[in-house]
Amino acid sequence: MKLGDVTRTALACVRIFNGALGLFAASRMAASLGDELKDDKRFVYPARMFGIRTLVLGVDLLTLRPDAPNARRVLGQAVLIHATDTAAAVYAGRRGELPAKAAKLTTIISAVNTGLAIVSLVATKKDSKGLYRSPVR
Repeated sequence: MKLGDVTRTALACVRIFNGALGLFAASRMAASLGDELKDDKRFVYPARMFGIRTLVLGVDLLTLRPDAPNARRVLGQAVLIHATDTAAAVYAGRRGELPAKAAKLTTIISAVNTGLAIVSLVATKKDSKGLYRSPVR
């Protein structure tokens, strides 16, 4: 398995796990992010919305063929999504909109996801026809 395939699969698995957690266990997710969120019922609804989005994106990445015509677009969107998530987590932490523990954890997760997305995108190359393809094995 090529590096781009490994990173894409890893990112898909992280998305699926975190998405399922947000969708099906939002209260548990809140508790793992810190005592301040544990009892905050306002966290549950956005966590579920975020969860389904993340779960669908994870399945999309997992089923994506690196030689598919839309692979480069999907991977580019992954970079944008995770870089934005990282910036939002840092911003929320600095403004006190998230508890310090939650801000640190979400920033780390999002930054790792951004790195995985970047490696996956860079590993997808153009072929002689100008189409993006996974590097030859």
